[in-house]
Amino acid sequence: MNMLDSATAELRSRHVVVAPGMCSGGSLLFGRIGDWTWDTVANACRMKVHSARTPDGEPAYLSFYYFRVRGGRTIHPHGLAFGDELRVSSRAFQLGSRSVMTLHRLAPADLELDDVPLDPVEVYERRHPDCLYAENFNRWIARTSAGSNKSLAQVSPADFAYADLPRLPNKYSPRALVGRARTADSFHPAGPPGFVEADPSFTVEYTLDVVRDLNAAGLMYFASYFSIFDTALLRLWRSLGRTDEQFLRRKVTDQEIGYFGNADLGAVFTIAVRRWRSTKRPGTEIADMAMHEADSGRLIAVTGVEIETGP
Repeated sequence: MNMLDSATAELRSRHVVVAPGMCSGGSLLFGRIGDWTWDTVANACRMKVHSARTPDGEPAYLSFYYFRVRGGRTIHPHGLAFGDELRVSSRAFQLGSRSVMTLHRLAPADLELDDVPLDPVEVYERRHPDCLYAENFNRWIARTSAGSNKSLAQVSPADFAYADLPRLPNKYSPRALVGRARTADSFHPAGPPGFVEADPSFTVEYTLDVVRDLNAAGLMYFASYFSIFDTALLRLWRSLGRTDEQFLRRKVTDQEIGYFGNADLGAVFTIAVRRWRSTKRPGTEIADMAMHEADSGRLIAVTGVEIETGP
């Protein structure tokens, strides 16, 4: 059942039955969350996000700049199965004239929660232990050169009606966090507190996959960044003698990605992976990865992912 807030016309919650196209050991769930973000912004801003245009009439894209997902004890990114029933709550927030922040909560459908607009205080300070929470910081972009993904500019569609969106409190804004990660090529440049470095840095080379990694606009698909980083992490795990079955059983409790570049056909990336072990929670690890374009050294993305490896 869809319920609309009369003030902002925003979707409060939706009932979702988990289908094969949204659950796996890979990036399918992140793709679906991204679709919900576009739907939420379209609804809240009363615009056609999927066919947005710049004031000059060129295509404008609601690109992902920061994506964070925090898994709960019941709902976590790789723990969904066919037929699971969820109650998904989403809400868009004002974050400037060329960007927007969207928050999501994925809860078990039978969990007793009030069907009211999602409160940032819950997402950042009072998360329910059984729910998964996602943060999507999106910026409007457009190409500056036809056919090239390397020079993308920030530009807003003329009909981006953001003024009526609720404001995200400054203390929750990810701008500074993402800016530091971009400067340092890492979310954990000094290492996460309470963790010790487990291995020397591990480097992986990856070639852009034109079958899997591009969307219909010819840009690198935001969810493919999750897959590319997972590919690098899997190679590290195999080098440690871990099995593919262990990789599929991993539980992601927290992952964030900063998206800092796109790439053209034929691009080759180098991905540096660092891994830390918790000193207090056996089986808990953090991997920090930075992806650069091999020929230019240009930073494409960074991620930090906290994992419970299990037995």
